[in-house]
Amino acid sequence: MGSRSGRKQRWCSPVQLSPLMEGPDMEMQDYQGGSCKKESSWEVIREWFRTQKSLSSATLSPNSSLMIPSLYGRSNSFSTISAKGLQDLRLLLGVLGCPLAPIPLHINKHNIPSVDHHHQPCFRIKDVPIENSAAHYIIQQYLAATGCFKTHQQKCSSNNKNMYTAGTVTMMCCETEVSSGKGAVKSLGTRRGGNGGENGCFVLWQMSPGMWSLELVVAGNKVLAGSDGKIVWRHTPWLGTHAAKGPQRPLRRIIQGLDPKSTARLFEKAQCLGEKQIGDEDCFVLKVAADRAAVMERNEGPAEVLRHVLYGYFSQKSGLLIYMEDSHLTRVQVPQPQAPGKSFNINDNSISANNGDKVIYWETSIGSSIGDYKDVDGVLIAHQGRTVATVFRFGEGSMQYSRTRMEEVWRIDDVVFNVPGLSLDSFIPPADVFDAIAMHSP
Repeated sequence: MGSRSGRKQRWCSPVQLSPLMEGPDMEMQDYQGGSCKKESSWEVIREWFRTQKSLSSATLSPNSSLMIPSLYGRSNSFSTISAKGLQDLRLLLGVLGCPLAPIPLHINKHNIPSVDHHHQPCFRIKDVPIENSAAHYIIQQYLAATGCFKTHQQKCSSNNKNMYTAGTVTMMCCETEVSSGKGAVKSLGTRRGGNGGENGCFVLWQMSPGMWSLELVVAGNKVLAGSDGKIVWRHTPWLGTHAAKGPQRPLRRIIQGLDPKSTARLFEKAQCLGEKQIGDEDCFVLKVAADRAAVMERNEGPAEVLRHVLYGYFSQKSGLLIYMEDSHLTRVQVPQPQAPGKSFNINDNSISANNGDKVIYWETSIGSSIGDYKDVDGVLIAHQGRTVATVFRFGEGSMQYSRTRMEEVWRIDDVVFNVPGLSLDSFIPPADVFDAIAMHSP
C-alpha cells in the first residue's frame, strides 16, 4: 500500500469544514449561469417546501430544465433534468443516501464487541433493570439466529475482519401534503421518475472497528461517505466535503441487516418496550436513544437537535431483525428582524418569539422493512428491503405543516467477507477534511 499522504484524494478545493446535517440537508449550488451561490442549509430546506406550495400555481414550470454535467463518461457529457426533479433528487439523497444511527457502537479496549459469544459480560441480574436484561437476551437470540455463535470448527463470523457489499436502489419522492392551518390539506400528488423511480447502485466497504466507506450513485449524482473510526464525513457535488459533529456513529445501512454483530453492538444497552406485530410477525421492540449530551454535540448554529431515537423489531419466531425505525427531531431558530409592531406572516408555518426569531421544527422519520435473509459464509445477511422516510415541518403553536414522503427499495447483489488487500489506508478521509482541520487548528 502507498503512504498515507499518497492515498489522499482531492474531489474539490479546500473548503471550511462544516457539520454534516442529517435529514434534508440541501445546501446546494445554483448551476444556472455557472454561478456558485450557496445558501444556508435550512434556508434551502425552507425554499424547497415553498416550491411544493407553488406547484399548483405553476410558479415553477414542470417542464423547465437544467443542463448539469454528468459524473461519468466524457467531460463534455451533459444530462438534462428538470429543476424540480433536481431538487427532489437532492432531498432524496440527503435523507436516504447515508443517514447515521443515533448512537455509537460499543467497543471495549480490545476492539471486541461485548456481545461476542466468547466475551459475554458477567453481571448480576439484580443490578440490571428488567427492560435491559430482556433486551440483552433478545440480542443474544438474534446473534444465534444469524449464525454469529457458531463453534470454532465451523466458519465463524468472528473471523470476518472486513466486508464488501454491492447493491442497487430505487428512490422516489412520493407525495407532499401542505396544510394551511384552516382545515384544508392540499396534496401535491405522487411524483415518480422513469420506470417508477430513480435507479442507482452502491458499493460499501467495512472493516472493524468502526471503519466504512460508501459510494452511492443515483441518476448520475454521486454521494461519497465514510469513516476511519474517528471522523465521519460525506461528499456531494452540491455540498462538497463535510464532517459529522458529535460522537462517531455507524452508517444506518450497515445495521439494517448487513452486519449482525454491528447491529447487536448498537442495541447492547437497549431497553425492551414490549411486543408489537409487524405484518404477520409478532416482534419484540427494542429502543436505543442518544443521550442529551450526545445530541448537544451535534448542534450547529441555529439548528438544535432535540432527540434521536431508534427502534428495532425482532421476530419472536425467527429471532431476526425485520423492521427498524428512527426519529430525528431538530429545532431551528432563525432571526427575523421586523419593523416595530409588525407581526410575522402565518404562512411561514412558524411562530415568532418575543425577540422576533422564528421557530421551526423538522422531524425526519425513517422506517425500514428488512428481509430475504440468505446465508453468506455461515452468516445470515438481509438481501432486500424497503425504506420509507417522512420529513415533517411544523411551527410551534401553529396548525400549519408540510409533510413529504419518500421511498427507497434496496437489494443486495453481492457480499464478500475478508477481502484481500483491504487495509486502514482504504478508509482515509479525503484531503479536504484534513486541510479544513489544519486550517482551524491553533
